[in-house]
Amino acid sequence: MNSSVSGEGARAGRLSVRNHDRDLAGLTYVYPVLSRRAGGVSIGINLNPNNACNWHCAYCQVPGLVRGKAPAIDLARLEDELHGFIDDLLHGDWMERFVPEGARVIRDIAFSGNGEPTSAVEFAEAVDRVARVREAFGLASAAVPLRLITNGSLMAQARVQEGVRRLAQAGGEVWFKVDGGSAAAIERINGVRLEPAAVARNLACCAQLCPTWVQTCMFRWNGAAPTTGEIDDYLALLEAAGIDRLEGVLLYGIARPSMQPEAVHLAPLSAAELEAIGDRIEKKGLTVRVSP
Repeated sequence: MNSSVSGEGARAGRLSVRNHDRDLAGLTYVYPVLSRRAGGVSIGINLNPNNACNWHCAYCQVPGLVRGKAPAIDLARLEDELHGFIDDLLHGDWMERFVPEGARVIRDIAFSGNGEPTSAVEFAEAVDRVARVREAFGLASAAVPLRLITNGSLMAQARVQEGVRRLAQAGGEVWFKVDGGSAAAIERINGVRLEPAAVARNLACCAQLCPTWVQTCMFRWNGAAPTTGEIDDYLALLEAAGIDRLEGVLLYGIARPSMQPEAVHLAPLSAAELEAIGDRIEKKGLTVRVSP
C-alpha cells in the first residue's frame, strides 16, 4: 500500500497555528501540524485514533475525547503512511497546496495525537519504525528530531521507559506536560487525581532517560490568572524533579478553542502575562521559550 496524500486523500484547507485538523492528510496515524513551538511543519504520529486518553485536560482540542488508552497499532500501516507522507512533503506539492509560504519546512516528527501516546502497547516499536523512516529520507542529518509529547503519567512502566530510551538513541527529546504544581491544580486542569511528588518522580525518571523539556499551558480560569502561590507550587514541582536535569520549559497559552465542557472556564493570558511568568521560571536557572 502506498499512502501518498498528493491526490484526493487530502481535504481542502490550509494549515495554520489555529487549524490542527488531524484529518487533513486523510491518514490514520500520520497528520501535519503547523507548530508554534517547533516553528514549521510538525509531522504528527497519532497512536490514539480512538480519541482515548487517560487524562482529561480542560484545554484539550480533541473532539469526542474519552477516557481510555490507545488501541492496537498497525505498525506496518503506520510505517507506510509516514513514508508516503514524507515523500509527498519532500517531492510532491503538498507543502505548496496546504502550508503557508515561509513555513514550508519539516521541523520534527512528533508522537502526540488524540491521547496519551505512551499508552500504546507498541510504543517502543513505533519509535523504531518512525526512526527508520526518518533515516530512509536522510532527515536525521537535516536536523529533523523525533519528539514525544506526553503527560508522563505512565513513565514508571518498563515498556514506556524502553520506548523513551530508544527515542534518546535516535537523538530525540521529550516534551513532558506539567501544567500545575498542586494536587488541586492538577485535578482541575488535567482531570486526574495525582500528587505533585508523583509527577516530579516521573519527570526526573524521564529526564534521566532522554533530553526532556517541560511543556506548560497557562491561562485564565474564570477570569483569574494563575496566582503567585500557584506559580510557587509549579516551580517547587520542577525543583523536586531536579532543575539541572531539565532542558528547559516550553510555556504557551491558548491559541485554539478547547473542545471540552470546561472550555467555558478558560480564557487566554496576554503575551505580557506569559512573559512575566516566564521570567519567574528563568530565575530558577531554566531556559524558557514562550509561545502566547
